[in-house]
Amino acid sequence: MMERMPTQPQYVSRKTLAIKRGDSEILTRNDIQYAFLYHVFNDKTLAFTDETPGKPPSKVNFGDLYVHALYNSAKCSKVMRDKMLETPAFAIEFAKISLLTNVGRINTTMAFFPEMKTALRSYHPVPSLQKTDGNVQDAPRIKNCLKAAFLPGEQKSAPPSTPADILARAKAGHIPPTSVVNLIFVLVNYSSSLMPIHFEPDVEFVDLFLPINIASAARAKAFLWMVFHYHEGPNLANPFADDHARCNSGKVPWLLRLSREEQAQENIDPPEELEWGRKMAQARSRFLQDLVAGGELDRAARTLSGSSSHDAESSSSRRPRPQQYYPVDGNRTTFHHYVPTNGGKAKPTQPVPLTVVNANARTREQWFEHRDDYSLLRQSWHRMQNIDPLADSDDENLDDHARLDYQRRLHVLDLFRMPSTPSRFPASG
Repeated sequence: MMERMPTQPQYVSRKTLAIKRGDSEILTRNDIQYAFLYHVFNDKTLAFTDETPGKPPSKVNFGDLYVHALYNSAKCSKVMRDKMLETPAFAIEFAKISLLTNVGRINTTMAFFPEMKTALRSYHPVPSLQKTDGNVQDAPRIKNCLKAAFLPGEQKSAPPSTPADILARAKAGHIPPTSVVNLIFVLVNYSSSLMPIHFEPDVEFVDLFLPINIASAARAKAFLWMVFHYHEGPNLANPFADDHARCNSGKVPWLLRLSREEQAQENIDPPEELEWGRKMAQARSRFLQDLVAGGELDRAARTLSGSSSHDAESSSSRRPRPQQYYPVDGNRTTFHHYVPTNGGKAKPTQPVPLTVVNANARTREQWFEHRDDYSLLRQSWHRMQNIDPLADSDDENLDDHARLDYQRRLHVLDLFRMPSTPSRFPASG
């Protein structure tokens, strides 16, 4: 019986495939379907043809096949390759996260290290897949690595993009017909179309990666059956077939259904993994607070420097350009700053005092008169010179400008901590 292969991709739209979590939320074992990944990568059947550059083709298990594909990707960095060779356990962890990215469970907005700075991605600890000391990078870099994982013969020509193309190459004797990474991309794109060919009703290829009421071991065997069927060719005896698959040509092995109680027993997070995830979430929170505080100081310094240069250049050419200098004496640094004048006419002003900043104990000198119309420049300078970063924000001796500054900081931190909840502190003009 010939299989009728679909020619047009049908992307999954009826279900949410990507994992949805807020920043710093743990990806649990149930989220990633850890038991399913365990059975996939722990299967030792030497069934897949590995075409590693510079070596004769050999038979390997799926775990080695996938790790080798990542290792030989043109976008895999030398640091990552060295880490994969040095620590095989890290290579498997990286491969599992990459497989989830390969099928779309992990989208390109996720990162897996707490020092990630860009606001376009969210950080997520993955305790069950981060037991080794290795940086698994972020999802966009992993996706780039996957997209560059080609076979040696696919470097100059486009790889097959449909199940029919892959089977045609396999039947023509091109084994493997494409890289395992590209094969999985194709199977995901045609998941709905392949459902009536290989699966029972209401189950399709991408469902194997979702938390559904089918045993993890059964889903893993069905996944490996699919990979072998297309990677090695449909005419070979599939080592992952069971009686159901042998009696029903073209069908995956039997998918054992579980009760709700049985399903809940498959992906239980150990207490130590949850505790590690909480610690990493706290580390992420501290990093964001430090990042916000450091960013405010950098912006104030740039604003001060930029305003001084701009005002100096726009002033009369007959007036000497004020100079900024930073003489250093031990741990004491003296800053001589330039205060812009109002308008183009010079007005008599009082001499600007030199302010001494001690690295150990900052002095809080009130040298600005209280005004309600502080500019951004004056507010930044006032904060730098008068607010002790170690002082409590509810100190009764704070002036209005310092209190306003603390309110703005708390407002920014609220936005980081509770993105879906309105801030308790109104934005100040």
